[in-house]
Amino acid sequence: MLFRQEVLEGIASGSVTLAFRRWKRPAVRPGSRVRTGVGIVEIDAVEQITPDDLTSQDVRRAGHDSREELLRELARFPDGALYRITLHLAGPDPRIALRERGDLTRDELADVRHRLARIDKAGRRGPWTGELLRLIQELPATPAAVLAERLGRDTPGLKRDVRKLKELGLTESLTTGYRLSPRGEAVVNAPPR
Repeated sequence: MLFRQEVLEGIASGSVTLAFRRWKRPAVRPGSRVRTGVGIVEIDAVEQITPDDLTSQDVRRAGHDSREELLRELARFPDGALYRITLHLAGPDPRIALRERGDLTRDELADVRHRLARIDKAGRRGPWTGELLRLIQELPATPAAVLAERLGRDTPGLKRDVRKLKELGLTESLTTGYRLSPRGEAVVNAPPR
């Protein structure tokens, strides 16, 4: 689920506890967790409703000023049933704490290297993780399209690969491009095995 920035801020403050979506079938279920810019959002309930079921309290809890505003937003996606999603902020994104840790033990460094080797082995192009990490270190805040061109790759594929590195806490997304996290710096700058 994607949220507008002002809605994310409301989720973080606790003033937004509902979302509404039109789906052919629900894209989330109770207990699901979604990573967002403000942390992990947990889904508490998903209920199919009709527009007539919308209350003024629902509208406010979803971060909208009026029922009409909410219905206008929902009209952008006319297909599917209307769902009311109850949610709350469950905590910070665990990748943030992970990426801030640049003081890796020998075992932690070995674990990250093992995971990177598995990612490289699973790919069809051969090893790529080290090359991409070094390029991001060399060119922080560089648009993904420029990085992709430098590597002779397509931009969507490069973005998918950067997300894999982000899952390991090695990179951070910037407004434009990426940078290595302290954890990523530690991995790239560690002496070879």
